[in-house]
Amino acid sequence: MTFKKKTQINIILNQNNERDRVEVEASPSAKERQLEKHLPLKKMEQEMSSLVGMEELKGFIKEIYAWLYVNKCRAEQGLKVEKQVLHMMFKGNPGTGKTTVARMLGNLFHEMNVLSKGHLIEVERADLVGEYIGHTAQKTRELLKKAMGGILFIDEAYSLARGGEKDFGKEAIDTLVKAMEDQQHDFILILAGYSGEMDRFLKLNPGLPSRFPIMVSFPDYSVDELMEISRKMVAERQYIMAKDSEWKLRQHLQRVCAAGEKSFSNGRYIRNIIEKAVRKQSVRLLREERTDKKSLMSLNADDLHLEEKHGI
Repeated sequence: MTFKKKTQINIILNQNNERDRVEVEASPSAKERQLEKHLPLKKMEQEMSSLVGMEELKGFIKEIYAWLYVNKCRAEQGLKVEKQVLHMMFKGNPGTGKTTVARMLGNLFHEMNVLSKGHLIEVERADLVGEYIGHTAQKTRELLKKAMGGILFIDEAYSLARGGEKDFGKEAIDTLVKAMEDQQHDFILILAGYSGEMDRFLKLNPGLPSRFPIMVSFPDYSVDELMEISRKMVAERQYIMAKDSEWKLRQHLQRVCAAGEKSFSNGRYIRNIIEKAVRKQSVRLLREERTDKKSLMSLNADDLHLEEKHGI
């Protein structure tokens, strides 16, 4: 979508059988200028609209945009603007959209000229922690260098503090903290993981909480939201779930969500179910020797092989 398109009016003047074409450009309306001014926010909201749920998070995105925009306006008016520290902590279970939102934020910050590149570098403990003294700091600095101008996203960040005082994970934390101070406006660090684990992680290092002014919670999806995710995934693959298969999946999700197991992976869990159902449907169609369009698109209850445990 672009708001730069200008309306053109062609006026034809006839005089002595000569035709002179005069092109007059109509200036963009005030509404068009307003939309163009906030195009980064509109693009972000359009992307977020494709995500299921996350209503509080969508409000948070608008808050961040408004903060950046108003500070930009203050600077243009010669008013004092403090440097913004945008390091964040994402707390929630797997499959709740943390990586997806981090990538979207990178694009938004790039368009707002907060980040020069806006790319996302996603890492975990094994990418940061080395095998001997000094190796961890070297690996961490190399990843920080790659993340400059963008976002460094560390999943299961609490694992860096699991080994105690002698563990090399502490060296990674120290290197990250130093970079957050020395290069705090050159990149954004996002630490992500389970809520309880992340809270305990913050308590291990008294200096960490103050360095992450933005805390974002990613709640688990409800059964209705998980069903909506499943319909989206099925439609994107050009399949259709029969009524009996939808009922079977809903009953299964109600039991799984009620169990409240920590290992439940939300959207990722649904994706695994759908992908397995597609494979089972392929075997069924091969056996039945049916290749008409309706059969190729239909996922029935027999295609859903659901286990009460979360292994798919």
